[in-house]
Amino acid sequence: MQNIIDRFLKYVSFDSQSDANSSTTPSTETQWAIARYITDELERIGMQDVSLDDNAYIMATLPSNVDHKVPTIGFISHFDTSPDYTATDVKPQIHKNYNGEDIVLNEKENIVLSPSYFEDLLLYKGQTLITTDGTTLLGADDKAGITEIVTAMEYLIEHPEIKHGDIRIGFTPDEEIGRGAHKFDVEKFDADWAYTMDGSQVGELEYENFNAAGAVVTIHGKIVHPGYAKGKMVNSMLIATDFIKSLPSHEIPQETEGYEGFFHLTDIGGSVEKTTLEYIIRDHDMTLFEQRKEHMLAIAEKLNQEHGSKVIEIDIKDQYFNMREKVEPEMHIVDIAEEAMKSLGIEPLIKAIRGGTDGSQLSYMGLPCPNIFAGGHNFHGRYEYVPVESMLKASQVIVKIAQLTADKY
Repeated sequence: MQNIIDRFLKYVSFDSQSDANSSTTPSTETQWAIARYITDELERIGMQDVSLDDNAYIMATLPSNVDHKVPTIGFISHFDTSPDYTATDVKPQIHKNYNGEDIVLNEKENIVLSPSYFEDLLLYKGQTLITTDGTTLLGADDKAGITEIVTAMEYLIEHPEIKHGDIRIGFTPDEEIGRGAHKFDVEKFDADWAYTMDGSQVGELEYENFNAAGAVVTIHGKIVHPGYAKGKMVNSMLIATDFIKSLPSHEIPQETEGYEGFFHLTDIGGSVEKTTLEYIIRDHDMTLFEQRKEHMLAIAEKLNQEHGSKVIEIDIKDQYFNMREKVEPEMHIVDIAEEAMKSLGIEPLIKAIRGGTDGSQLSYMGLPCPNIFAGGHNFHGRYEYVPVESMLKASQVIVKIAQLTADKY
């Protein structure tokens, strides 16, 4: 267990936030440091064909140790962390034998991780938790996934009696800004299928995710002196308010769950003359997803007609799609993961992701890629934590999937 703790703590010591405003790959220079470290580590533990390309994508191979043809499987995680919350100078805290009570992350600032608010904590009584100190995110999303994959590869190298086919691993930059798969070379990876290790609670196994789009709504106004504004001023902020109110008030993230989609206003900025609204649009069902986009366009058209001019412009761009369409024809890859979990005494939690993963884009690029738990909770903020036992179980699932694949083919 100490090995997995030490590896995870090393990874989270790197500040590797991505940046959506950057046009480079990786989007931040800081991601290179962890990419180079992981590359060196993979060579040290004995992985083959280790490569780090010009865009910081890492790939490596654990060669087959069986004498028959076995499908090549892959495991993928990302090393960037969310730009939504600071990841500079992460100070992890280790809490052994968690007692189910409040955890004081930062006494000075009165920052407390409490099971009265985060009920999932109670699932891990008696376990070892790694938390933040309340001033940064932790980075378990997805350095826990990398920890688990590297640990599993090291274990298989040290235990050649466990039979497996060729295993490919890949680590990507910029997943948190939706670009993790954009420059992933599926042909070079050369796997029959893969799994992203990027879920949360122990047992999660996911092959459905949102269809996703981003929308930028630009409202144009006219500024004149307020003392002489009658019949002349057009206040873009007021029109923006009308637009916001025209969307279903209950179809927002904090009011939805399961397969329910939403409109999410992520940013707003404006003045009398110009206001910009940024939305993300999400739905698991493709028909409902298309209807959501059409609904936004219809609201804009209605307001334009009311004002007698094109005061609103909308730019909607699709981001990724539900991987279910690509994975269902290959359901045996989900079945193997489910069997692996059950054989280890883990109850599979098969559900839809209320978000997306690199796996959704990779599935549409020809690499079917369900998602498996990595163990962390409360991603992208100061209350993030990961149980060490969850990382250990995820690593064991990787080993078992490799073993079952060799047994079945």
